[in-house]
Amino acid sequence: MVLGGDEPTGSLVRPYAVTRGRTRPQLEIALEALVETTARGRSGQFLGGREQKVIVDLCGGRLQSLAEIAARMEVPLGVARVLVADMAADGLLAVHEPTGFDADGADESVGTELLERVLSGLRRL
Repeated sequence: MVLGGDEPTGSLVRPYAVTRGRTRPQLEIALEALVETTARGRSGQFLGGREQKVIVDLCGGRLQSLAEIAARMEVPLGVARVLVADMAADGLLAVHEPTGFDADGADESVGTELLERVLSGLRRL
């Protein structure tokens, strides 16, 4: 994938180069977590690479799941997770994790409604 006419990324650049050798994200982010650009990210006044700019643009207009970001950037999910976690830690992105706990703190099982939405989204791909 070529970003803005610059150097190629994706399959031509090794994932460890994009994440600076890291394989573990600063924050654990679920595959279905929704990501949006914050006001700081929209300001464009950050020292980010091309990948960060692409993620800011992707999440600026509407919420994107972590899986969508990885697919649109044509990078492995682990790479997208590290990039998004770094950007969230820097205040450039807001990550909205799916709820998994009720008011008492007890773990809820995954409902059929969520599974049906995931299946529907996969079919649309």
